Amino acid sequence: MLSFILSAKRLVKGLWKSFKRPQFISLFTTLFLIILSGTLFYKGTEGWYWLDAMYFAVVSLIPTGVETGLYPTTTYSKVFTMIYLIVGTGVMFIMLLMLGRSIVDFSLNEEEKEEMKKHLKK
Repeated sequence: MLSFILSAKRLVKGLWKSFKRPQFISLFTTLFLIILSGTLFYKGTEGWYWLDAMYFAVVSLIPTGVETGLYPTTTYSKVFTMIYLIVGTGVMFIMLLMLGRSIVDFSLNEEEKEEMKKHLKK
C-alpha cells in the first residue's frame, strides 16, 4: 500500500510538472478531444451507455491489451475505430512518454537533493 501511495505521489508531481510545458498541454487537449469524439461516436452509433463508451474510448488507446468485452458491430463503427486507433494511439503514446519523462526527471531531482543534503552534512 505504501508503494502505491508513493507512486501516486510521483504521478501527481509528474503531472503537475508536465502541465507547465505548453507541448504537454497541447497533447493533453488533443487527447481529451479525441477521447470525447470517440465517446460521443460510440454512444451515438453503438448505443452504449456513456460510461461504457468512454471506457472503450480510453482503454482502446492504452497499449496494454485490456479486454473490454465491447466491440464495434457496424461497418461504419469498424472503419471509425481503425482511424480512431491510428490517430489516438500515437497521441496517447507521446503523452505517456512525456509524462514518464517528467516523473523520471522528478525522481532524479529528488535523488540529487538527497545527495546534496548528505554532502552538506559532512
